[in-house]
Amino acid sequence: MSQPFSADYLPRDSATSRSTEVSAWGLLRLRKQLEQGLPLTPRPFQTLAERTGLSEQEVMDAITQWQSDGLIKRFGLVVKHRTLGYNANAMVVWNIPDEQVQALGKAMAAVPFITLCYQRPRRLPDWPYNLFCMIHGTNRERVLAQLACLIDDQNLQHIQHAVLFSNKAYRQRGGRYVSHD
Repeated sequence: MSQPFSADYLPRDSATSRSTEVSAWGLLRLRKQLEQGLPLTPRPFQTLAERTGLSEQEVMDAITQWQSDGLIKRFGLVVKHRTLGYNANAMVVWNIPDEQVQALGKAMAAVPFITLCYQRPRRLPDWPYNLFCMIHGTNRERVLAQLACLIDDQNLQHIQHAVLFSNKAYRQRGGRYVSHD
């Protein structure tokens, strides 16, 4: 169970009631299309509608419903940061007192150079950390300087943490919703 501290990219409060029955095949086609990512068009949901035989509103309603149901946990971008020159990537893990983790997670998520921030359960006795944040930079020195600013700005000098720089870039992709057997 993880608790992300970031904004969703599709509002969850849009209407989910449907006046007509939506095609199950259209929904399956939509799931397959979403695995490829959003189309880079001015109206990506309209483009998905055209590709799947659904209306634009049905596409948005289905995605909203899948978020509510937990099928889609996060709706966002997959940025290939190394291609953009961000080669120093650090996951900073924190051992935050439970009563402070919500407030601190939200505060960290608002920091411009933190690209990802979420809560996870501790795995004691070996892993005491419960808050994770990602900092990307062009070099290690810059990432460590940003971390030092974060520690000072948030008064985190007394909080146990570890900095885990990545050594390898793994394949990044969005969610998978349809079996490809």
